[in-house]
Amino acid sequence: MDITIQPSILQGEVTAIPSKSQAHRLLICAAFADRKTELICPQTNRDIEATADCLCALGAKIEHTAAGYTVEPIRSVAETAILNCCESGSTLRFMLPIVGALGVDATFQLAGRLPQRPLSPLWEELERMGCTLTRPTENTIRCCGKLKPGKYSIDGSVSSQFITGLMFAQALIDGETELTITGKVESRPYIEMTRKALALFQAPHFKSPGTVTVEGDWSNGAFFLAAKTLGSDLDVLGLDADSAQGDRLVSEILCILKSGSATISVADIPDLVPILSVAAAANRGAIFTDIRRLRLKESDRVASVIAMINALGGEAFADDDALYVRGISPRGGIVDSCNDHRIAMAAAIAATVCTEPVTILGAEAVNKSYPQFWDEYRRLGGKI
Repeated sequence: MDITIQPSILQGEVTAIPSKSQAHRLLICAAFADRKTELICPQTNRDIEATADCLCALGAKIEHTAAGYTVEPIRSVAETAILNCCESGSTLRFMLPIVGALGVDATFQLAGRLPQRPLSPLWEELERMGCTLTRPTENTIRCCGKLKPGKYSIDGSVSSQFITGLMFAQALIDGETELTITGKVESRPYIEMTRKALALFQAPHFKSPGTVTVEGDWSNGAFFLAAKTLGSDLDVLGLDADSAQGDRLVSEILCILKSGSATISVADIPDLVPILSVAAAANRGAIFTDIRRLRLKESDRVASVIAMINALGGEAFADDDALYVRGISPRGGIVDSCNDHRIAMAAAIAATVCTEPVTILGAEAVNKSYPQFWDEYRRLGGKI
């Protein structure tokens, strides 16, 4: 789906959608709880649904309701299972250690760019501790065997999702385990989110709290917060300033960008780079450092951000570990989303400060995290 947006500011109130990152974690905990859990999550997306479907394949019963999800926990773990991760990196990286802990003979189905996204050193650690992993086809992974108790170790510099997956496995392995994280830990706030979810369910006992509400998502709320700082008359509701989400820093960073050029490390906030790049271009520019992992996202997000900014009439370029965005306000143009939801939404917000139309190729990419985005954009006055 390709769309063209006429330059226009947005106006009104918008409520942040539920946090995708927290929903993944709470669904997993609920699937291993001692009783039913009601998860208040009124809006969902493809990634959350992928995790729910994988948990059902293992034996959980998850019903999608108007309010969110009703989760009946796993009573009898499937001996074999096919787990369709679609394009969700979180789902794959969380569920691989989980099926290893359970001893399930599982085949994972992968789509989009997910087969090319890294699994090392998680792959090697799972094999060292008892699992056998193979790739029967380019788009599938098979995991069999069972993880044993003992001392686990993982390099924290590749993905915090590897650490989260092992934390879930730790809570499910029968016996004493220890997890050591080496190297520089990236996206540390996401590890804290996992710790809080496990604590809420009293892991390893997994006592259901009964009803749990998924908090508002700072990652996706960031797009409308950026639009507000760029001149739209918006109020963004439903975001908790005390959240463990690392992307809550977006408000502070947007203020910094508005006041002048800045150098910002994105080691803990990689998902904010597309929209922060738009904000930087519309203000006085910025240098974003620690960008290596951005090349491993739904798109090569360094390349796709540069292409977006330059296609809109701005100027961006990168070296090995820094992205440079000049303070040259975008004027409009044609942006390829590269099947990346955050590129599509960032380009839409750029349209609010452009002088010419913005055409977005592959605009349906937003379905990965925010299927209602275009409806909300229109409701707020966006001219599509």
